[in-house]
Amino acid sequence: MDTIVKVIPVKDVITKSNLPVCDFSVNPYTGCEHSCKYCYACFMKRFTSHSEEWGSFVDVKDWGEIKTPEKYRGKELFIGSVTDPYQPLEEKFGRTRTLLEQLQGSGAILSIATKSDLILRDLDLIKTFPNARVSWSINTLDEDFKNVMDNAVSIERRLAAMKAFHDAGVRTTCFISPIFPGITDCKAIIRRAKNQCNLVWLENLNLRGNYKPVILKYIAEKHPDLVPLYDDIYRRNSRAYWSALNEELAAFCKEEGLEYIRDDDSMRRPFDAPPIVVNYFFHEEVKKSAKQKTVE
Repeated sequence: MDTIVKVIPVKDVITKSNLPVCDFSVNPYTGCEHSCKYCYACFMKRFTSHSEEWGSFVDVKDWGEIKTPEKYRGKELFIGSVTDPYQPLEEKFGRTRTLLEQLQGSGAILSIATKSDLILRDLDLIKTFPNARVSWSINTLDEDFKNVMDNAVSIERRLAAMKAFHDAGVRTTCFISPIFPGITDCKAIIRRAKNQCNLVWLENLNLRGNYKPVILKYIAEKHPDLVPLYDDIYRRNSRAYWSALNEELAAFCKEEGLEYIRDDDSMRRPFDAPPIVVNYFFHEEVKKSAKQKTVE
């Protein structure tokens, strides 16, 4: 089915963020062609006029010029918090490219999240930003599982793009998200990516909204042996699996000579140092805590 595409005028594309990892969020599109079955950003549909299913439409934002880009000097802008800024439509519309060109020289600190290797097109431009960081979502090394869960490029293409950026001196992140209990092999992914990234970020699979029954149905049909585990986590709200995984990964990282920390990716280390592994399980609670401290 063809994606429904509309160009939508907007007043601004940069918005103040409540996320604990950035000052501003930037999303050049609403919706995403990757149609990830676990997409947490489906809540964004209520801010559109679309009746179609999430994943079947993309609104292309037209913001004209960024007003006073210099005001973002020293501020961290997270590009792609609820959309992939390098989804296939970017090749045609170039909104992310335009965004980067308008911000160039502003002194803004960029953090970009993607599942694509189209970002290689903008490598030379991204390199001009101070302390830029690019992350690729990789929650499996199994291409068949990847193909069931999203329409983005292959895992190997993502890893190759990560290596190209890291080799070019740009800080990179391997974003192991979402971790599917009993399916995602975090250790194998860390071993595969540790020599081409500066940070490994771990995030649990959080089932909510319309995609919860979709994922649980998939588990029941394709991984029936995992049904008791998923029932325990997502119907009885047990944290036992995540607590055990936390301890297991802490021990694994110690064996691998990697630093393992909780809920904080702000540490700066020499570029050539081994990556830090950050457990960001239950990041929504971290977000609420950070917001509460701000209010206090």
